[in-house]
Amino acid sequence: MKPSEFYSLLVEYFPDTPSSKLEKLCELKPLYTYWNNKINVISRKDMDNFYIHHVLHSLSIYKLISFQKGATILDVGTGGGFPGIPLAIMNDETSFHLIDSIGKKIKVVNEIRTELNLKNVNSKQIRAEDINTKFDFVISRAVSKFSTFCPWVKNKFKEKNRHKLDNGILYLKGGDLTDEIKEIKNDYQSKCYHLHGYFKFDFFLTKQIVHLAKK
Repeated sequence: MKPSEFYSLLVEYFPDTPSSKLEKLCELKPLYTYWNNKINVISRKDMDNFYIHHVLHSLSIYKLISFQKGATILDVGTGGGFPGIPLAIMNDETSFHLIDSIGKKIKVVNEIRTELNLKNVNSKQIRAEDINTKFDFVISRAVSKFSTFCPWVKNKFKEKNRHKLDNGILYLKGGDLTDEIKEIKNDYQSKCYHLHGYFKFDFFLTKQIVHLAKK
């Protein structure tokens, strides 16, 4: 998909979004193509589907919730910057903190952030367990099982809720998650949002956003 084709798609799905934001989203593929050739952070065979599998997938969270001005979001295991960077473009008055334990991935995030002048993005090579700040939401994309992930971030949520969803985790994941959710049901209440209701592509048929909030 060419940037111009993706722009038309974004207009269809996000008709009230300023063109400046949509243009930045379209700039992501050329930037990631350049950096991915230097530092492989995205499967090269997946670059053909970059806009759908990475950018639009990340933006499904924006379909569910628009973060408030001044909110703080932690993206755990961000890889090359997903879902954090597309969401930071759309929520430019929200602070995003992108972390990963692998330094080369954070290098790419830093370069993309600089190229697009994303002043609301901070990034750091660090493990989630070593973060001491509290956030409105923790976001992530299929980093691990919930029973592994949740302990990493269990004390990282602000107490005061400012959004239509309670503070907690917004997790992008596919497949049957019934057993995973059962493993954490004593500590978290959960709700799943199916992405095929947002986007028409087959890729999203099995994809979900799972919202987990502490009981």
